[in-house]
Amino acid sequence: MADILMADILESGTNLVPDEVDSELAATASRQLARAAKDSVSVRLEDGTDLQLPKAVTPLLVKILTEMAQGNAVTLIPLHAELTTQEAANLLNISRPHLNKLLEAGELPHHKVGTHRRVRFQDLEAYRAKREREREDNLSELAKQAQEEGMGY
Repeated sequence: MADILMADILESGTNLVPDEVDSELAATASRQLARAAKDSVSVRLEDGTDLQLPKAVTPLLVKILTEMAQGNAVTLIPLHAELTTQEAANLLNISRPHLNKLLEAGELPHHKVGTHRRVRFQDLEAYRAKREREREDNLSELAKQAQEEGMGY
């Protein structure tokens, strides 16, 4: 895994699923980094080079390592990234035809590159957050109605 370049991961959209050894290493590293989060963090590479990490990157590294410790795959996507309709559909866990309907209905902004549609990751995240808020509001309304009806909720 050390031979894989981060640029290659971001370019190919490959998810790296940690094996058991990597999960254990990630758990240890996550705990140690979390303790050091208030301090400046430095890392020593195998060639002896010391790197001083920006303080702002520590919580991100802790989150990545925590997810890996739980055996979850982690993919980094820059906010400005433009995704294909298939990539966007995969991130929303919906079919590509359904995503295309959302794009055609204007529910999700997109633009075309030649004949292909692209969706900005930032717009995708805004749409996902909006849908989550709507879901929570609907669930709260249903719970309220159930309480008013004396349904035991």
